[in-house]
Amino acid sequence: MRNNAELVYRLVLVVGDFLALAGAFTAAYILRVKYDERPLIEQIPVETYLYAIVVVLPLWILIHGAIGLYSKSVYEKRFSELGKLVLGSVIGILTVIGYDFVVQGELFPARLVPVYGFLLGFGFLVVFRNMARISRRVLYSFNVGITNLVIVGSDRSTKEIINQFSRTEKTGYRIIGVVGENNLSPDIPTFSSIGELSEKIGAGSIDSIIQTKLYSNDEKNGEILNFAQQNHIEYRFIPGRSDIYAGKIEVELFREIPVITVHQTALFGWGQVVKRVSDIVFGVILLAVFSPLILLAVILLKISEPGGKILFRQTRLTQYNKAFTAYKFRSHKTKYSGSTPEEAFKAMGKPELARHYRQNGDHLDHDPRISAVGKFLRLTSLDEIPQLFNVIKGDISLVGPRALIPEELDKYYQKHHILSIKSGLTGLAQVSGRRNISFDERRKLDVYYVQNWSFWLDLVILLKTLRAVIGGSGAK
Repeated sequence: MRNNAELVYRLVLVVGDFLALAGAFTAAYILRVKYDERPLIEQIPVETYLYAIVVVLPLWILIHGAIGLYSKSVYEKRFSELGKLVLGSVIGILTVIGYDFVVQGELFPARLVPVYGFLLGFGFLVVFRNMARISRRVLYSFNVGITNLVIVGSDRSTKEIINQFSRTEKTGYRIIGVVGENNLSPDIPTFSSIGELSEKIGAGSIDSIIQTKLYSNDEKNGEILNFAQQNHIEYRFIPGRSDIYAGKIEVELFREIPVITVHQTALFGWGQVVKRVSDIVFGVILLAVFSPLILLAVILLKISEPGGKILFRQTRLTQYNKAFTAYKFRSHKTKYSGSTPEEAFKAMGKPELARHYRQNGDHLDHDPRISAVGKFLRLTSLDEIPQLFNVIKGDISLVGPRALIPEELDKYYQKHHILSIKSGLTGLAQVSGRRNISFDERRKLDVYYVQNWSFWLDLVILLKTLRAVIGGSGAK
C-alpha cells in the first residue's frame, strides 16, 4: 500500500507514548524529590535517573507493541485502547521495577517515585492518545492522510460499504469510484470495468480496493487482483457468503490438506471456563454490592402492593434451547403480572395496544401495565438484579444475548447463532442503545457478539452497562 498514513500515525503513537512516559517519570521525580521534604532512600542525581529511565522505557514501548496498542483494530476503539493502556501500564511499571532490582545501585530515590510514575504515565498516555485521535480527525478535514478507496461490486454489501465510508472526515477513507453494474450513489462515479476506472481516474490515485463480491468468471477476478498487485494497491474482498466466515476462524491442516474451520462462536475451549469462573466471581461480588438496593426494591414493592408478588418468573431459553426460569423484580401491576400482552391489554379494554406493542419491538413508551414502582425499577434497571441468581446458578452469563421467550423464538434473526452460547443479563445490544435501536438491529448485535466473543469484549460491555445504568440512557 502506497499510502503511508497509517504507518505515520503508528510512528507518532510510538514517539508520543515514549515522550508521555518520559514526561511522567520526570514529573514523578520532581514531585517526590523537589516538593516532598521527607528523607530519600538515596540521593540520585537527576541526570543519572533520567538516563536510566530513557534506557528502560523502550522496553515499555515494546510491551505496548506486543499487546497490540499500535494495531489499528485497537487504537481506533476507545474502550479497547483504554483497557490495553491499563494492561500495558501495569506490565510496564513491573518491568521498570524489575530493572531496578537487577541493576546495581538504586534507580529510584524514593519508593513513591515509581507509584507516581505509574499513575502519571497512565494519565499522560490517555491524554496523548486522545489528542492524537482528535488531531488525526482535524487533518482528515484538511484532506491530509486520506485513503482513496475503490469498491468493486453492485450488491447489498457494496451499498453498506458506501454508507459506512461516507463520512471521510471521520473514517479517513474517500470513495473515488465504484466498478459495477448499478449506480448506487449519485455522488460517486460508476465504471463498467477496472480498466475504464484506471483510464479515467488513474491507478496512481488509488490506495485501496475492496471487492464486495467475487465474479463467477475467474478471469475477471484475476483482472482485479492483478491490477491491484501490479500497481501496489491494497486489496481486500468480501466473500459471497460472508456469514460463513463470521465467528472464530482457524486455518489448519486436515489430514495434510489446508482447510478453514469456522466455529459457530468464538466462545469455546478455555474461553468457556474463564467465562464461567468470571460469572461466579463477579456475580457474587455484585450481589453483595447491590444487597442494599435489593432490600430497597423489596420494601417498595411490598408497600405499593402488599398482596403482590416480589418476583416475576418467566420461562426463557438459553444455550442449546434449554429452558430456565428467569427472575426479575415485578414491574407490572399485580392483576397483569404473568399475562401475555394480548391478554393484559384485552382485559383493560385496549386490545389495539397489543398490536402497537408488537410493532414497536415489544415496547410501549407509556405501558399502562407497569406500576409506578415498576417504572422506577425499570428506569434504574433494578428490576434486573435478581437475575444475578440465574448467573450464579449457571442459567445465564453476566454478558450474552438477550434470553429468548419460547413463543417469540421464530421472530429472532439467526436464532441458531444466538442460542449457541448462554444468554446474558446484559449484552452488546443493551449497551448500543437498548430501546433506542430497532428490534432487528438488536438481534444482529447479539449475533455479532456470539461470533466475536472475547473476555475483553465482556469487560467493555460491563463497563458500558454501568455507564448506561448510571446515566439512565435508553432505560424504559
